[in-house]
Amino acid sequence: MKRSYGGIGIDPVPVLAISPRLESRRKKLLAAFPESGLQESPGAPEKLRKVKKRRVGMDITWVTDRIGVGGGIWNAENMAAVARAGITHIIDMQIEFDDTALASEQGIAVCWNPVDDDFEPKPAAVFKRGVEFALAALDGDETKLLIHCAAGVHRAPMMTLALLGVMGWSMEDAMLLIEGKRPVADFAEVYVLSVENFLKERS
Repeated sequence: MKRSYGGIGIDPVPVLAISPRLESRRKKLLAAFPESGLQESPGAPEKLRKVKKRRVGMDITWVTDRIGVGGGIWNAENMAAVARAGITHIIDMQIEFDDTALASEQGIAVCWNPVDDDFEPKPAAVFKRGVEFALAALDGDETKLLIHCAAGVHRAPMMTLALLGVMGWSMEDAMLLIEGKRPVADFAEVYVLSVENFLKERS
């Protein structure tokens, strides 16, 4: 069943209940990062309001010292800010916009890896393409990688989860790290299962 965010600014729409698995992870996150300010059971509309507040200037959260997660870049000014942040490689998960032309002006390499944020299972090929690009990028000593989608809530965290999994992180630890650094990140169960399937195939 697809999650709906249709309740923002119109007639109320019931918020889907959080699964026991996700609720357990949320409690661990709250214990590990009490300063994050997350609520015990945040609704989807609240998550989207947080994203909206962040959309001033370039949106980048550093998950590690070389891997950033963020929202859409959209224009040359923001791409210049990305370059100033030292980012040399981008995985663009947006189906809405291809960064390649903007990034080429800054000498940034792009893997356009477009997927729809439709809460449907994602094929292993999506993760394979992104992971291979990321590993090759991070093989350099001075490189930094940005993984982004439109809002940095679903697709970019999903791809980051796959990358960290290949780098040796457990799924649970990787999700806690990403959510702790970027509280607006939301791991839909169907996306988590897609990553798990990819990692099983890869191993």
